[in-house]
Amino acid sequence: MDIHLLLRGVLLGFAIAAPVGPIGVLCIRRTLAFGRITGLVTGLGAATADMCYGAVAAFGLAAVSSLLISQQHWIRLIGGAFLCYLGVTTILARPASAAASARSGGLAAAYTSTLALTLTNPLTILSFAAIFAGLGFASTSTSYVSAALLVLGVFLGSALWWLLLSTSVGLLRQRLDLAALRWVNRLSGMMILGFGVFALASTLR
Repeated sequence: MDIHLLLRGVLLGFAIAAPVGPIGVLCIRRTLAFGRITGLVTGLGAATADMCYGAVAAFGLAAVSSLLISQQHWIRLIGGAFLCYLGVTTILARPASAAASARSGGLAAAYTSTLALTLTNPLTILSFAAIFAGLGFASTSTSYVSAALLVLGVFLGSALWWLLLSTSVGLLRQRLDLAALRWVNRLSGMMILGFGVFALASTLR
């Protein structure tokens, strides 16, 4: 195993996941409302999507890449509408008085919703394609093992960021009362709604 490729993928995954966008806001809000496990599972959905797009770029699936990019208008439209829905429901949601129990349905919904939401941003694949090309992975001679190690590293790096974020926010949760959590819902909901409106507006350009 080439540990250098794995570590390089970890750094890439961490760096790509770290900027706080709509998924980051959603992870923070769910952590505060339902606890660290739900926040982490929310982040893992995004990490899985990063891994999927990283795999498309690393293994050189040009046909899939072209299809995603050619349909980006409709994909961004769906993603923007979903963000608006999440924003409105977050603003109206009542904060939980205690952490939610780790029920499979609740955690599965947290995971799949974030996975689907992250996959509605196909332009992410351009970032991975550019980075991998810069690392010399654009050539067809790259082995599948090397590409798999890099993609695994991307997932681990992204998952590490979400673990750190959900743990840090979870520690703050114990110091917040219901009134503070209610304002967190409103502020995070408005931010998510703003991301959704921006995504919808971008489809009109």
